[in-house]
Amino acid sequence: MAFLRAFGRWLPERIVNNLEVGGKVGADETWIRNVSGIDERRYADPQDRVPDMAARAGANCLENAGMKPAELSMVMVASGSAEHAFPGPASETAKLLGCGDIPAIDVPMASAGSLFAMSLASRLTEALGPILVIGAEKMSRIICREPLERGVVPLFGDGAGACLVDPERGPAAIVDSVLSSDGSFADDLQLDPDRPLQMNGRSVILQASRKIPAAINAVLDKNSVTHSEVGVFLLHQANQNLIVRVAEAVGVEAARFFSNIHRFGNTSSASMLIAASEWAETCGFRPNVPVVFAAFGAGFHWGALLARGT
Repeated sequence: MAFLRAFGRWLPERIVNNLEVGGKVGADETWIRNVSGIDERRYADPQDRVPDMAARAGANCLENAGMKPAELSMVMVASGSAEHAFPGPASETAKLLGCGDIPAIDVPMASAGSLFAMSLASRLTEALGPILVIGAEKMSRIICREPLERGVVPLFGDGAGACLVDPERGPAAIVDSVLSSDGSFADDLQLDPDRPLQMNGRSVILQASRKIPAAINAVLDKNSVTHSEVGVFLLHQANQNLIVRVAEAVGVEAARFFSNIHRFGNTSSASMLIAASEWAETCGFRPNVPVVFAAFGAGFHWGALLARGT
């Protein structure tokens, strides 16, 4: 059995509103809000690197769990925006946390990385012990590369989120997960070294609006859970309009899909865990009430994870 024991997050202090970011790409602030649901996002300082951000979110998660870094069996860091092709940020994140020489694994996936890492951790924790999963992204470093794209720059922000997967206890048990990948659309969302982010927004939204509901339905049907039983849906915060479309596709009111994208923008693989951390502070798991996590990202990779309050 695997449990979600705690969540954590770290966000930069600098707030970048639509007026500022829109001025860089000739986009009206109202247009940005209408197409994305975003009002502002956070940008990290130049000296803040992905491992620094990841370690801060991880430390916050461990503090919330009442656990010391030395008690961990593994650290996983999901990021698509790390500064180096290798080594990835996981080993330095573990060093910054003071975890000793435990294994540290990189999950170099944009947007869906934290979901895939949570699923993998849920299968490893019983054999290894507590696993810290972190999603950390410094997207501002990437989207500010010339030429600036009007349909890309306003969407993204920086931040890090974390969760602790524990074999023995926590406020929710991980019940099951479904994961999928399809390389047929790999060219529609990709990042090459030292080049701007390349994104076919129409294709991404179209595929995500189909595949996320399918994954949610699959994990619920597989475990005989109805949509009405789910207490909250915690999605990768890509676009508010996409969240609404997913809600409509599964037949659930959008209000049951937690959203903080208006304040943080799309923080890629960090976004779902940042959202979960905020939700856990304000609401939290209830006994026997299911919660669904879901994400979609470059690759394309997508999936859903079902947890239930203990």
